[in-house]
Amino acid sequence: MQFNILKCHGSSNDFFLIDEYEELLFTEQQRIVLAKLFCDRDNNIGADGILFFQASNIANGKMRMFNPDGSEAEICGNGLRCIGRFACELFAKSSVSIETLKGVSQVFKDIDIYPNLPTYQAELNIISLTSIPKLVDTIDNNLSFTAINMPNPHLVAIINDISDSELEKIGKLANQLPDKIPDGTNVNFCKILDSNSIYVRTYERGVGLTNSCGSGMSASSLVTCLLGHNSFNKPINVYNRGGMVICTPKLIDKDKYSVFLSGNATFIFNNTIEFEFSNLTNIIQYFGEVFTDEIQNYGRFIEYSTQKYSSILNR
Repeated sequence: MQFNILKCHGSSNDFFLIDEYEELLFTEQQRIVLAKLFCDRDNNIGADGILFFQASNIANGKMRMFNPDGSEAEICGNGLRCIGRFACELFAKSSVSIETLKGVSQVFKDIDIYPNLPTYQAELNIISLTSIPKLVDTIDNNLSFTAINMPNPHLVAIINDISDSELEKIGKLANQLPDKIPDGTNVNFCKILDSNSIYVRTYERGVGLTNSCGSGMSASSLVTCLLGHNSFNKPINVYNRGGMVICTPKLIDKDKYSVFLSGNATFIFNNTIEFEFSNLTNIIQYFGEVFTDEIQNYGRFIEYSTQKYSSILNR
């Protein structure tokens, strides 16, 4: 069989996007196989996940997101912006509604976060606070976690010094406790930089340490407001390993929250793939367009955001 893939990223959280809007191309099991096959960075192109764009009865389109381990995520904030851009350009619209596994989110074309950097804003509005399971003693008891569903599950800790090794240890452990956390969870370390500026590092369920996580940055921003570090309705600059996004948490009503996540939706390249599921070792790629200008512009944005982050730390 033959199909097209688009490589894209939001804040260096990268995905393959496959268009199934006109016709479903794969079975559920085949989508799992594709995620495990193409997202494997050791033996293939590699990515943090695959986005499938499908038709919807209740929105302009539907997003399905599969992790490298074949699991399906309830939502993906960075992927939502990429799907949103794809749909806006496909339908010649400036905003679209996107169905996810847990509801419908709006995605809007936004003011560029950096010159010539396509920027989209996604609303994450299926949010609930939840109880924190008591984790085993190997987790640092000095860490205080806030549990939030975005609607995918997140644990957020406000921390002074972010350690990748500690985050990875806790992330792995939290996803190996079926009796306490049966569906697993994403784990976020959040560092307060100054007023309305934070740094977030995430261990993603089904992925591992990532350059960024859209729902994780949104959850962390919301937690900083809940704990009084930042204020609702004010934009928060969220720095990450892959650049920067802007999150605006809003208190809609008692215990009802929404987070507007604004950042890049960058296209990297598109290819045509040819292979058969009966022979996964024989994959032929026909290279298409490489979005060189977008890649270079994002490289400049990385330098810009790194300089801003460093200047805050050096104050």
